[in-house]
Amino acid sequence: MLPDMELNGTAAIVSGGASGLGEATARVLAAAGATVVVADLNEDNGKRVAGEIGGLFARTDVSDEGSVQVAVDAAAAAGVPLRTAVSCAGIGWVARTVSRDGTPHDLASYQRVIAVNLIGTFNLMRIAAAAIAKTGPADADGQRGVVINTSSVAGIEGQTGQIAYSASKGGIIGMTLPAARDLSAIGVRVNTICPGIIDTPIYGFSENAEEFKARLIAPVVFPKRMGRPDEFGQLVRSLIENDYMNAEVIRFDGGIRFQPKLRPATSGRRLTCGDAAGRLATARQDGDDDHADDEDEDAGADVGAPVRAPLA
Repeated sequence: MLPDMELNGTAAIVSGGASGLGEATARVLAAAGATVVVADLNEDNGKRVAGEIGGLFARTDVSDEGSVQVAVDAAAAAGVPLRTAVSCAGIGWVARTVSRDGTPHDLASYQRVIAVNLIGTFNLMRIAAAAIAKTGPADADGQRGVVINTSSVAGIEGQTGQIAYSASKGGIIGMTLPAARDLSAIGVRVNTICPGIIDTPIYGFSENAEEFKARLIAPVVFPKRMGRPDEFGQLVRSLIENDYMNAEVIRFDGGIRFQPKLRPATSGRRLTCGDAAGRLATARQDGDDDHADDEDEDAGADVGAPVRAPLA
């Protein structure tokens, strides 16, 4: 029996849809027949993805109300009912609450992570849900649409140096149940996915990328590998199409449990994503999927370093 919440012949909006988890999600939803609005700051990638999937691109800063409204308006005007909103945009930041030299965490960077990851997710959810509420019901239950938000395992088990990132992702988890209760009045379901370590291009930029990946996956229970973005996209689709999934926080992590610092069984050396964070200190924010890990004491990551999203 077909699900009541069919994607075919509907519109969807995906923030962070130009790369990583967002791009994979946009492709999965488009393959299911949805017209997808790729909402992202990265115009080149965003237009490329939208063109390849037969969707639309909207340059979007999720922390800005007006920018999100324009993107949602584009999705609502796609000629088919807007049924789905997926938040994958975000940034990371690596810094201790107090560094070794006694310097407190920079307040502006903390506020920026909260603004993009938490407020940005709230912005898309509230504005998209208001647009979805104007559509007719899709089934006899009065269902109109689905919101899928992206948190992180770090929102549950934040590691050293993840204070800002974990706070933003924990806030997304905390919004799930009250949002589902609020939006039940208009027939909108809300679920949150907490990814672990996902294999995105950010891990392949160095000459020792494979060794680095091998260390990262050591704590994964099974299967012994990183998750794939397309698997994340398939989970999003499943949550949309399963009409009884609501108000849930779902781990997507291969059974990994974050310790204060990742310590691979094959090595006595502390391993964290600070190694990657150091190389990404000059990376600009874009609307990417967002998974930031913690710092490496030996890499000197006490100084706050921006992490472009697809860490875990």
